[in-house]
Amino acid sequence: MAGRVVLGALRTMRPMNRVWRSPPVRGVHLSPAMCAGHNKWSKVKHIKGPKDEARGRMIAKFVMMIKIAVKEGGSNPDMNINLAQLLEQCRNKNIPKASIETAIKNAEKAKPASRHMFEARGPGGCLLLIEVLTDNSGRSQQDVRRVLSKNGGMLSEGARHNFTRRGVVVVPGQSVTSERALELAIESGAEDVAETEDEDDDAPLLQFICDNADMWKVRTSLEQLGMKVTSAGSEFVPRTLLPLDQEQLEAAYVLIEALSDCPDVLRIWDNIQAQS
Repeated sequence: MAGRVVLGALRTMRPMNRVWRSPPVRGVHLSPAMCAGHNKWSKVKHIKGPKDEARGRMIAKFVMMIKIAVKEGGSNPDMNINLAQLLEQCRNKNIPKASIETAIKNAEKAKPASRHMFEARGPGGCLLLIEVLTDNSGRSQQDVRRVLSKNGGMLSEGARHNFTRRGVVVVPGQSVTSERALELAIESGAEDVAETEDEDDDAPLLQFICDNADMWKVRTSLEQLGMKVTSAGSEFVPRTLLPLDQEQLEAAYVLIEALSDCPDVLRIWDNIQAQS
């Protein structure tokens, strides 16, 4: 995901099926949910807050990330791949053009800030990676610790070892069968493909997972195969997924929503298994 950009923003399956091939041909399989798939939060939607609040929060997080990207690589998306990825995601989320332009224009005036990653454990033993942008890491850590403590979680060193950084290319999944998804993965050079759902409107999505170095090659191949890419970027993908019961799932949802409300929090990744 899913991660993922904070819950309600970018977070965006089925039992694993493997296609085994003899070396040196690479094996590709249909993965369980990497982030949100089958929408893992579908059974807790009754506790969701107002959609306008979630959208406002999503826009604020994108504005923060755009400012980071501009500071790190300049305001020209043709020369700044991170900015280009964010602008593409903004367009697909229908974020107002004025908000984007203002964020780019004001990036150089923003207070100096740096990104930090906090590792945590939540309800049922689920693992969380919490990325923040802050000019005071001590304050942000206190804020995150307070929210965790209040909602059944805690900071936990070592959680990051359960995640690996991978390239993720996302395309709409309407009318694409599992068999065709596997074919697309093989033809594009992806290592894995996951069926998921968009958290905002439950639209089916396909996430093609690959090595970061191969992400743009996979993206280009998918476009040449007739797929419309909605986003492409580097994500933390869980090595193993953890199933939660309904009570734990609801508690985890409340925790992630509360963390997302922290003004310094940019994105949250988790290792929660989708419920079928």
